[in-house]
Amino acid sequence: MSTTPPRPEAPAPDADPVRLIRHGPRCLRLRWRLEALRALLDGHSFWATGRSQAQLRRMLAGSQVVVSAWRGNALVGFGRATSDGVFRAVLWDVVVAEDEQGRGLGRRIVEELLAGPAVAGVERIYLMTTSGQGFYERLGFSQTQSQQLMLKKTSG
Repeated sequence: MSTTPPRPEAPAPDADPVRLIRHGPRCLRLRWRLEALRALLDGHSFWATGRSQAQLRRMLAGSQVVVSAWRGNALVGFGRATSDGVFRAVLWDVVVAEDEQGRGLGRRIVEELLAGPAVAGVERIYLMTTSGQGFYERLGFSQTQSQQLMLKKTSG
C-alpha cells in the first residue's frame, strides 16, 4: 500500500502573500536574482537543473513573456514563453516550489503567461510535459495525436 506524504500546511495568515511579476523585456529583477532562479530550478524541477547564470541570462533574453512568483524575498515560482506573436507560442519551465504546490500558484503563473501580449492572440500554444498532463488539461490544454514531438540533441 502506498501512502502519499501530507500536503504542507498553508502559510500563516500573517505570512507574506505570493505576488506575481510579469517582467518587461529586460527582466531586471530576475537578472539581479539569477542565483535564486537557479536554486528554484535546481531544487524543484528535473528538466532544468544545472543551468549556469550565463545560460539563464540568455534564456531570459530570448523569452517574450517571463513570470516570477515571490513570497517576500523568496522566489517560489517561475514560467516563461516564447512566441512569434501571431501563430505559435510555447510555454517553458513552469515550476512551483514544492511547499507552494496545490494552492493555485501554478495556475496563476500559466494564466499570466497566457495573458502576455506576445502569447494572448496566437493561433496555437504548445507545451511539453512529462508528468503534469492533468494539471494542464484543467487549464484547457489537450493532448494531440495530429503532431509528433521531434527532438534533435545538440552539444549546446
